[in-house]
Amino acid sequence: MYITKVSGHRQATLAIQKGLKELDPSIVAPTINGFGYTYPVLEKVVNQAYMSVIKRTPIVWDYMYDNPNIVKKSGSFQKFLHKTSHKKIDRLMKKHNPDVVVCTQAFPCGMVASYKKAKGINTTLIGVLTDFAPHSYWINEGVNYYIVPSLESKERFVKKGVNPDSIKAYGIPIKPKFATQLDRRPIAHSLGLNHDIPTILVMGGGQGLGPIKKIVKALRAIEMDIQIIVLAGTNKKIIKSLNKQAQKSDKNILVFEYAKNVDELMDLSTIIITKPGGMTTAECLAKGLPMVIINPIPGQEMRNTDFLIKKGVAIRIDKTNDVGEEVELLLRSPEKLAAMRKAAYENARPHATLDVCKLILNQKQDNSTD
Repeated sequence: MYITKVSGHRQATLAIQKGLKELDPSIVAPTINGFGYTYPVLEKVVNQAYMSVIKRTPIVWDYMYDNPNIVKKSGSFQKFLHKTSHKKIDRLMKKHNPDVVVCTQAFPCGMVASYKKAKGINTTLIGVLTDFAPHSYWINEGVNYYIVPSLESKERFVKKGVNPDSIKAYGIPIKPKFATQLDRRPIAHSLGLNHDIPTILVMGGGQGLGPIKKIVKALRAIEMDIQIIVLAGTNKKIIKSLNKQAQKSDKNILVFEYAKNVDELMDLSTIIITKPGGMTTAECLAKGLPMVIINPIPGQEMRNTDFLIKKGVAIRIDKTNDVGEEVELLLRSPEKLAAMRKAAYENARPHATLDVCKLILNQKQDNSTD
């Protein structure tokens, strides 16, 4: 179970589903938007409100994110939502009769945990975190296992009172193709690019957030010979503007809405400029790709950024106008880039999906023999 169609939560869910099918083709593993299923209208309202806050007053989200006072004050409303979801959750459980329920977002995890407690059932519930800073909304009685991205994340959960034995630091589930390294030459050739020229990959997330136009403009000013690949998401206006920039530029600039070969683009790239979402971060780590982060959203993205900077994987730029200069400095510092690549590999958990799937299948087997 996940929330929001275009999200890292859903991508993690799909990665787990695919991994389970590969290990056991007979397994039934439906994916369900837990929020959309139980509260379809509320999901739209919450998503719109979240996007509005992030774009207009991100400091408000920073204040709210994992704030103990907010968590405490919202507790009664959260319990109300959990309780009123039981009827639909019951319908879902009777339809599928699952051995294991896996949630990649805290809200559906809380609903199922509440349902388990109310009905007195023992179905295994696994919460899979997709950010490097776990928040308190994950913690619910009835969750059997938590899958966290790092040992630091595990330590944070232990401090919040979670049993260490129930926390598995497997990493964030990503598609298996990100665990392999590909030859850059055929990738560059297929795109009409030069594999010998530094390639900058710019990703704005599924909804095209961030100052993508300004980033590309700043990169165009770099005096070095570089090529640029931009994944602009669903933002049509930005795509149109970027295509105009590409036509005027003396640099090779490719603009895409989406790409199914992000793993190949990462292998081709020298540096990525991106939002530090959990999924993208995990993919970059697996590919050993140095990261440049601009204006991370307060809350989970800021905490992901802190983790990456601490580990030496990324640099953070607060002023978009500085992007060109900072990227050029990195490109002219092969030792720095090599150290960042090494740090990325050292903190990568490319086989997280396989580890999660093995845990799920072991639980399924144990439940079947009870």
